[in-house]
Amino acid sequence: MQRTLSRRSHAFKTCDHEFFKSGFARFIATSCRAVVLPRFGGPEMLQLRSDVEVPQLKPNEVLVRARAVSVNPLDTRMRSGYGRSIFEPLLPLILGRDISGEVAAVGTSVRSFSVGQEVFGALHPTAVRGTYADYAVLSEDELAPKPPSLTHVEASVIPFAALTAWRALKSTARITEGQRLLVVGGGGAVGLAAIQLAAAARCHVTTTCGSRSIDRVQKAGAEQAVDYIAEDIEVAIKGKFDAVLDTIGGPETERIGIKFLKRGGHYMTLQGEAASLTDRYGLAAGIPIATAILLKKQIQYRYSHGIEYWWTYMRADSDGLDEIRRLSEAGKMKIQVEKTFPITQVREAHEAKDKKKILGKVLILL
Repeated sequence: MQRTLSRRSHAFKTCDHEFFKSGFARFIATSCRAVVLPRFGGPEMLQLRSDVEVPQLKPNEVLVRARAVSVNPLDTRMRSGYGRSIFEPLLPLILGRDISGEVAAVGTSVRSFSVGQEVFGALHPTAVRGTYADYAVLSEDELAPKPPSLTHVEASVIPFAALTAWRALKSTARITEGQRLLVVGGGGAVGLAAIQLAAAARCHVTTTCGSRSIDRVQKAGAEQAVDYIAEDIEVAIKGKFDAVLDTIGGPETERIGIKFLKRGGHYMTLQGEAASLTDRYGLAAGIPIATAILLKKQIQYRYSHGIEYWWTYMRADSDGLDEIRRLSEAGKMKIQVEKTFPITQVREAHEAKDKKKILGKVLILL
């Protein structure tokens, strides 16, 4: 890791790159700008460096010249120390998961992409070298061709949120036409993506959200949108659901979500406790404790309510990303960008998200 983020001096060239063959891949021999996190803390910890080494590509990897990357809640949480037990030994980190840009180089086994092609995609949550850089490295299955109808700005906010929702709905719950889905917290990026995925699958979607998100979630495909502040959710929502995606997480939303599920239904929360328990007890003890808690809840709810209980996370999936690409191209997957910042103002972007000055998606332009 230290080699990848070394501070060796290289002349950074934007147009005239030098290519050469290595034992693993054809790659650009240069350094680039990147936002580096040397230690956990507030936005002031983020450092824009101009001489971060571009790593050597493995056979299945693609080097992407970033044009736009989004700021996800995971980025600000990781910056503050979430996942410390996993990431602290690997500092310094480069944050960022989403990306839209052009292929700059490909590994020797990559067949799906060619240099110059426009792509978008997202890294796995545990990736150490993220996308806040002029050049990002992603595996072949973490990328898809960017829909020509979308700008880099529009494309870059979609993959991570949509893949998170896709894994919950398509991989875990396996939703089918005619089923009922409840999205708790539909106004966020994952919630909006889930609503659009379910609507495209011809499911009936109900969601909870704030008053400012009512119009947005209805345009996304929600048949019923309940203002969780102005209305009593348990009175306003009728009937039972085949699946509940809880993007908020917490005892109260879990209780409500479980209550609304049919027998055989799936409750899925984004707020799994694996990372927090690992941070509290360390890797050796934290993972077994998290596994035991999840298993206990699964058994408890299976016997008491006849439902399946899951912690859900984003995972790279080429089939999922391809479906997301097709929906995006058809105009059926859109996530609104609220504000953009240049990479030189990455601290301001994180500060805006920390203080909730901007509720929607925030973007960093390169």
